[in-house]
Amino acid sequence: MAESITITDNRTGESAEIPIVNGGVESSEWRKLLPGIWFSDPGIATTAATSSAITYLDGENGVLRYRGYPIEQLAEQSTFLEVAYLLVHGELPNTAQLDGWTDDITHHTYIHENFRKRVFDAFHYDAHPMGLLTSGVAGLSTFYPEAKDIEDPDNRRAQIVRLIAKMPTLAAAAFRFSKGLPFVYPDNELDYPSNFLHMMFQVGDTYEIDPALHRAMQILFILHADHEQNCSTTAARVVGSAHADPYSSIAAACAALYGPRHGGANEAVLKMLADIGSYDRVDDFIASVKAGEGRLMGFGHRVYKNYDPRARIIKGAAHDVFAVTGKNPLLDIALKLEEAALSDEYFISRKLYPNVDFYSGLIYQSLGFPTEIFTVLFAIGRTPGWLSHWDEMLEQSSRIARPRQLYIGADERTYVPITDR
Repeated sequence: MAESITITDNRTGESAEIPIVNGGVESSEWRKLLPGIWFSDPGIATTAATSSAITYLDGENGVLRYRGYPIEQLAEQSTFLEVAYLLVHGELPNTAQLDGWTDDITHHTYIHENFRKRVFDAFHYDAHPMGLLTSGVAGLSTFYPEAKDIEDPDNRRAQIVRLIAKMPTLAAAAFRFSKGLPFVYPDNELDYPSNFLHMMFQVGDTYEIDPALHRAMQILFILHADHEQNCSTTAARVVGSAHADPYSSIAAACAALYGPRHGGANEAVLKMLADIGSYDRVDDFIASVKAGEGRLMGFGHRVYKNYDPRARIIKGAAHDVFAVTGKNPLLDIALKLEEAALSDEYFISRKLYPNVDFYSGLIYQSLGFPTEIFTVLFAIGRTPGWLSHWDEMLEQSSRIARPRQLYIGADERTYVPITDR
């Protein structure tokens, strides 16, 4: 027997039975019975604005899969570019496909010299790297006007390759500009994470990349590659629904990620750990949170009501990084804080478990990244996910986004001349 719900308009007594399909009900049936009556859903928290085959997320059980593949398997066995191919194309590549994909991305890493010199030079010397990145991505649309032909699937894929390729270059350029450092050109002999680290940190002729740090960067990019219909992905889809070019759509996603409520959580975790200050003060901090006098950052999630699977993976990677860089002095505080929270009924009853941001900031800091670059790193990893959703939306021939509202303003009023007010 098919699952369904029945809704009744108590004003008229009319009813409608609506099938439950893939965990949702069609709003069109609601509109037939109740025209002009809208759901009040701030934050779009209980509304499925789309159907997607890209990412499966079960927050109650802590499950995350890209195209059906568990995130744990991908983080352990895959590479970021292989995962990017999976997200964009829907299947894992064979050797020839991965080689071709990698070669295409590797040879689209450069950005136009006029763009780098003139666009970035227009900004103040200490401009935030995320502001530079957001502006830079939007600006790329003027260098590739053919990107506006979004009806051509081959053209869309060409722009997807360009964006995945150029994001690390833009990110590193934005960081080095903000620090007054000379630009480092891409090295096409290096793989994706190594090339990014090289462009970020090279001083002089060489930059040696430790395998453990390279692997950590690979894992962090994979874990950030997609996360279903979050704020920035929704921003990309909404702008894309107007048939904007991909650069403008991804710039919108970057702008959403720039907001501290979305992309700034791991920086907030580091600030919290620094404010706690010492291992001995963790218990007092936990007590202050329970008393409503503080906030436990890096715990809980809008979707997850269980341990974020990405947090488990990052926690393991953190120890490999610290074995090379030396232990982050904040790690002991973090470990004790996690242990205390996971054994306290106050947090257990509220389903507050560590999320991906709890340990990622510690790793980034130990890798040598300043806090202002954390959101930029997030954007590099998330770009394949954003583009996959943008491409999927266009394949679905979706309508332009146009939410409804419940009007709560004044009734009709008569204009009063300014002399009589």
